[in-house]
Amino acid sequence: MITEGPVTTDYLDALARFACETRFEDIPENVIEHCKLILSDTLAVIAAGMQEKEMQAFAARHLPKVAPGQAWVIGTGQRANALDAALLNAAAGVWLELDEGHFHTNGHPGIHVIPAALACAQENGLSGKDLLSAIVLGYEVCGRVGGAYRMRVVVQTHGTFGVIGATVGAGRLSGLSPAEMRQAINIAASTPLGGNRQTMLDGATIRNYYPAHAAFTGQIAVRLVQSGFTGPFDAPSVTFGKILADDFSPERAVAGLGSRWLILENYIKLYPSARYVHGAIDALLDALAKAPGKKLAPGSVERVEVRGYHMLVFCGEKRPKSMFGTRFSTPFSLATILHHGRADLDVFGEAALANPVVLDLAARVDMIEVPEFNEGFPARKPCRLRIVLKDGSSYEGSCDVPKGEIGNPHAPAEIERKYYQLATPVWGERRARGLRELCMRLEAVPDMRDVAQTMAL
Repeated sequence: MITEGPVTTDYLDALARFACETRFEDIPENVIEHCKLILSDTLAVIAAGMQEKEMQAFAARHLPKVAPGQAWVIGTGQRANALDAALLNAAAGVWLELDEGHFHTNGHPGIHVIPAALACAQENGLSGKDLLSAIVLGYEVCGRVGGAYRMRVVVQTHGTFGVIGATVGAGRLSGLSPAEMRQAINIAASTPLGGNRQTMLDGATIRNYYPAHAAFTGQIAVRLVQSGFTGPFDAPSVTFGKILADDFSPERAVAGLGSRWLILENYIKLYPSARYVHGAIDALLDALAKAPGKKLAPGSVERVEVRGYHMLVFCGEKRPKSMFGTRFSTPFSLATILHHGRADLDVFGEAALANPVVLDLAARVDMIEVPEFNEGFPARKPCRLRIVLKDGSSYEGSCDVPKGEIGNPHAPAEIERKYYQLATPVWGERRARGLRELCMRLEAVPDMRDVAQTMAL
């Protein structure tokens, strides 16, 4: 039973106790191993994103003005205090649209939790076990809040429920009690951004600041609680049930708590585009697999018909306004793959956006919403695709579950290949390999401060 007023709400108490009282030894081994995989993937994604010109300019302007510290500013070779390192890392981590995500949670828990938890662990010299526990528990709590409501389509999910994840991760590492953690969750749930998804369609890069806000504000929430600040009695139900979203269910937030681990149900991206686009990419690759040589001459294509659910069609901009806007354009993603005959990371770059052949192909992609395809979302995300050639022939492809989800997992070699494609240009093969190996044995690390000092990233 959920009560209002001065009596604490049961679901928040349950989440707070879970975050504070779960020991590393209580977390299943497969959960820890998957957390390590997500961590290594996220570090490489952050490093690559930090090389973008806007992030390099931001870091160059910001770092000289902040307090020093022990936390990596990943991809710069520098360190800073936990607040500012997490802020920069979180912004970089979403720049390429390659960060992990989770449909049940309405977004991307990892990039909200990991920068804050990593920075706090390094700043305070905590162990690898401490860090892994904080990431898992921050992911679970914010993911459960994220999965307890129906997000409005206009709201950009970055910077919303993720503030709670950053708070729980930092709060766990700061030794908050269950009562303090509950206050911190309520403060975090009172301080999210209300960004809008139009940033995606317009290619507006302010959207990349939203996780940075979460990583920074989540840590501030912990400091506020430690200083005696208080939050409302039940902030999530108001923020996510009345303001940013609808239909918040406390019961959904705690269903299976401690037995169902959401982190195991995430997805890892291989294509630098919005997750909604991935089903169409997989359907395109399915169609191309039936063509001679698995490739078609761009000039032979009359049109491409894409039938999908609402959010896939929502990402239907045929002429992206910027490089960042290409991340949210199904027509662009399909066109550049058709033109290049492959789906490697390099085919999504600025050269493709400047290529008139790619843009001409994108203009010939027709997006068609199929209402019944919305019914199974997010468990099913169907896409049906047909490439119609100028000679009247056609190739068809389909996808019900995009690659990288629990029903259609990537091969381990695919995830490893992505890591090295991103990490090696930044750090070189030796350091990239050393970091990945460190992630895979992180529970043996006694002091994350030592790691931060000895491995310049």
